[in-house]
Amino acid sequence: MASKSLILGAAFVDVVMNVAQMPQSGGDVTAEFKSNNVGGCAFNVYGAIAYQLGKTSTDLLVPVGEGQYANIIQQTMNKKRIPVILHEKSFDNGWDMCLVEPSGERTFITVPGIEQHWEEQWFENVNLSDYDYFYISGYEIENPQAARVLLNSLAKRKPGARVLFDASPRISHISSDILSKILKADTIVNANVDEISYLSPKGTLEEQAVDIYQQTQAPVIITLGAKGTYLYDADGGRLIPGEQVDVVNTIGAGDTHCGGVLAGLQEGMTIDDAVKLGNHLSAQVIQQEGGSL
Repeated sequence: MASKSLILGAAFVDVVMNVAQMPQSGGDVTAEFKSNNVGGCAFNVYGAIAYQLGKTSTDLLVPVGEGQYANIIQQTMNKKRIPVILHEKSFDNGWDMCLVEPSGERTFITVPGIEQHWEEQWFENVNLSDYDYFYISGYEIENPQAARVLLNSLAKRKPGARVLFDASPRISHISSDILSKILKADTIVNANVDEISYLSPKGTLEEQAVDIYQQTQAPVIITLGAKGTYLYDADGGRLIPGEQVDVVNTIGAGDTHCGGVLAGLQEGMTIDDAVKLGNHLSAQVIQQEGGSL
């Protein structure tokens, strides 16, 4: 049977605006409206895996609520023929304003929604033993109640099934107690240079990667932007070079990288080749307006 993944987290509406520069406190800048796109970390990760392997290789478990943003997400998922596994009417879905500078760098102002309200019963119709890989993001783990539900559920996965933890820019808001529960055996960590320091107090990038690997005994993946990705596992550390492309914006780059890594592992690639695939797919997504392939 082919390997399969379950992608846990959020579907969001990204309201994308171009700005010449970020405003200072009390400042005033004008913006150019670009688009409303359905995104969110889990939605983008799913998009990368489905793009590479097809929709039968992965399932997307995101709550779709009730309200104006939930309606946009529902319509988009219907159009893309993505099954909605989880309907929950207690809240609307979250949304964010994404401010994109000329360099392609993006800044988010996020309004959380139903994705912060995970409940145990949401897993009642999910057979966790069907999956070999799971994805979770720091955006949901930041909420202690959501973290408890997600980690308790993932603890019931079959032996050997791996979790890819995407640290996310919210890593500094996650409690050390929750992080200690995440950094267990079979957890693959994917983070950028800024995020990795919150997972290890060590001084250098390699020392941080070694420290995390000693806890998880699983690959530690640190993205370095255009330079590529630093990978550390039982074979030591090495750089997996990135691809030089013209950047439209960086929305979804990290999410797509995670999806590429998972897709590669599901295909049976070595971890080096899986990371190389993550680099390739993230290079593709930053050349387009939307954050999902």
